[in-house]
Amino acid sequence: MDKTINQDIVDQVERNRWKNILHTIVKDWRLYVLLIPMLLFLVLYKYRPIAGILEGFRWGTGTDLRATQWAGFKWGALLFSSTSQYSSWFWRAFRNTFVNSMYGLFFGFPIPIFLALLFSEVKNEKYRSFLQVCCYLPHFVSVVAITTLIRLWCEKTTAIRAAGILNQVLSSMGWLESGTNVLSSPRFFRPIYQISGVWEGAGYGSIVYFAAVMAISPTNYEAARIDGASKWQQIRYVTLPGMAPTLTIMLIMRVGQILNVGYEKIILLVGTESNSYETSEVISTLVYRLSGRAGDSSTIAAEGAQQIGIVADLFNSLIAMCLVLGANAISRRVSSTSLF
Repeated sequence: MDKTINQDIVDQVERNRWKNILHTIVKDWRLYVLLIPMLLFLVLYKYRPIAGILEGFRWGTGTDLRATQWAGFKWGALLFSSTSQYSSWFWRAFRNTFVNSMYGLFFGFPIPIFLALLFSEVKNEKYRSFLQVCCYLPHFVSVVAITTLIRLWCEKTTAIRAAGILNQVLSSMGWLESGTNVLSSPRFFRPIYQISGVWEGAGYGSIVYFAAVMAISPTNYEAARIDGASKWQQIRYVTLPGMAPTLTIMLIMRVGQILNVGYEKIILLVGTESNSYETSEVISTLVYRLSGRAGDSSTIAAEGAQQIGIVADLFNSLIAMCLVLGANAISRRVSSTSLF
């Protein structure tokens, strides 16, 4: 009897499923209207360009894909061939992309957490707000302005101006040859890139973690103080466990961006300084130069260069997707917290 009643309820819910969905949409229509700009952005800037991937498997390029012939995996085979110059360029860029991102993950991920913990310990709200605004400001400074400032600091002596302050310091310490631009030296690119990246994004990245700290109930801290916990013990046994879900989600998202290093800042820093390609060349800058959009001496003009760039970018995206899925699966199995 109970099974029959339960089955009738299930059948009734299934029959009225679409009616309930339509009722929910009509009731909250304002929220769904707000979703329209986001959906348009996803369609126009995320899904529509996917069609361009087909060019990586054709002989020619252009908007009319029907006018070109299929090349199959010819460009992919050329990219991964051990005898191809493209292969050495690609694996160098892949290594630099991974190394730069891992440095950014190792140094850039904990610092916003430390800032959030420091902000939470400042009891004066006006002083805390002032500190937070000062830390957020670099995020809103143009990348062009930041890279221009760095280039001025790293510039060598010219007929117009003296060497930059960073150039002078490194030269005086014997780490840089006189008359050499700092950014043209491969050994200094990664520290400059990572330090400037942390300075630019640490403050803004601390917003999420600070919100997670503020969401922890004050009664937990009161109970810890009653039990005799010191400040460090409160952070270890109350704050960090309370932040654990947020830390997990943000770490998964950060892992998904390991191979997503933008080309804008690197190109603005390095320009056509091919001497520093050994450490500065990443997949996005290689694809940019292969696409022919650089418009300077760094552009690679050869048959199939654009198609090879598309295949390289596709391979990079597939690896990034596998990293996200793997990190999400591990997190779900270990901590029962995941993105999906």
